[in-house]
Amino acid sequence: MLITFRDGAPRPDAGDAPRPRTRSRKVSRSVKAALLASAVSVCLVAATTPPTPLGVGDRLFPHLGNPGYDVTSYDLSFTYSGTNDKPLQAITRIDARATVPLERINLDFARGAVASVEVDGEPASFVAADEDLVVTPAKPLPRGQRTQITVRHTSDPVPVKGREGGWLRTADGLAMANQADAAHLVFPSNDHPSDKAQFTFRVTAPKGYTAVANGLATAVEQTGDTVRWTYRTVHPMATELAQVSIGRSTVLHRTGPHGLPLRDVVPTRDRAALEPWLKKTPAQITWMENKLGAYPLETYGLLVADASTGFELETQTLSLFEKGLFTDPAFPEWYVDAIMVHELAHQWFGNSVSPRTWSDLWLNEGHATWYEALYAQEKSNKSLESRMRAAYGSSDRWRASGGPPGAPKAPEADSRLGIFRPNVYDGAALVLYALRQEIGSEAFERLERSWVSTHKDDTATTTQFVTLASRTAGRDLTGFFADWLYGEKTPSMPGHPDWKASAPRKAAPSAKK
Repeated sequence: MLITFRDGAPRPDAGDAPRPRTRSRKVSRSVKAALLASAVSVCLVAATTPPTPLGVGDRLFPHLGNPGYDVTSYDLSFTYSGTNDKPLQAITRIDARATVPLERINLDFARGAVASVEVDGEPASFVAADEDLVVTPAKPLPRGQRTQITVRHTSDPVPVKGREGGWLRTADGLAMANQADAAHLVFPSNDHPSDKAQFTFRVTAPKGYTAVANGLATAVEQTGDTVRWTYRTVHPMATELAQVSIGRSTVLHRTGPHGLPLRDVVPTRDRAALEPWLKKTPAQITWMENKLGAYPLETYGLLVADASTGFELETQTLSLFEKGLFTDPAFPEWYVDAIMVHELAHQWFGNSVSPRTWSDLWLNEGHATWYEALYAQEKSNKSLESRMRAAYGSSDRWRASGGPPGAPKAPEADSRLGIFRPNVYDGAALVLYALRQEIGSEAFERLERSWVSTHKDDTATTTQFVTLASRTAGRDLTGFFADWLYGEKTPSMPGHPDWKASAPRKAAPSAKK
């Protein structure tokens, strides 16, 4: 994800650009057991206690996700009435495997009315507990049992004050913006990136609307005055990356490198104006492949929404952009190109390789910012070193306000997007720059390729990145990363001992009454 900062984040190239809009299955049983260990004990005794919201113990979002099961697939059905201020009728089917004995199943779900729940075809009781839907099946689930949970519910697109995310209302319909913890505002789920799954989307809308979703289209069926669109993912996906768009849109198809199918989704009336930007994607993919290897997913494209969002979002295979990025003359061409590459880079970093916890966010945003800046240097002569030097000057201030890159501070209660601060964007890209300075360009490039190939379709942690970097460099880099990722102060930059970080600004004393 890219957000427009208002707190003095450095510009990509000092003096001539708008502020950067820097705001994005297979997990082994042993790894998941480690992640959920602290929560499983709660799950085992749940049946003897009142229904309560659970979580997988994420440091930044303690109640996000749920212990005791592993989702293998979601089948989501939405029926859109033609107006974006009324709830959609929806059915969510979840195929999962119990990882511990379960008498209750907690699902994340917070914005919709539940009509019924079935577990393996049998009616199940259910109750809301904060932002969880707590389901009690007719029979307890033994460990290892595969089960299907079916929830019939509404999905409400009307926003709630102080709770961002979920459905995004556009000028002509809807789109999704679920990062970081908002997919469960749209559909019941295990809403944590550690539990990736396959997705099927079935969207019914009136004739004249076009529905799109992640993955590839598999069917379009017209019945009377409505059309049902079906899409399926080929690769596993985190819930926060789910995308459904419904609008008066045109889908444009083209071919990328190696025959990769590309599709862009744009407001029909803006098709011609947006084409000069859309046609750049194949060359941008080629550029990224030259850095990292083959594009890791089944398709790619841009979803251009007629909405004012203040961010762009790397929803898997179909990145969400606000139309204004392409139509506002304040944004120079080189800058927009770099932002497009930022979201494209996320398809490797954050989507194919997803964070195990939200504290690993720097791996997503730091890498996307790195390739954004590198692209601007190689294609538009915007100095990477100058941008990193500016970031270095602000780094201590970012660490003071948002935490070090590897341990971001928790979001404020009224701002779930609060983890998306400069420390995990240019602050994290600065860590990568320091790493390249420390181990050399050749080793750094080998590390990058190895990282995305080793963990493709998986989740990964900061510890795994440190281990792989040490192996690639041929020496232990634990101390280097400890200082750069977790230090209160920014370490000295290898090769640039003259770089200086500005002292954090002190808060003004409060007036005495």
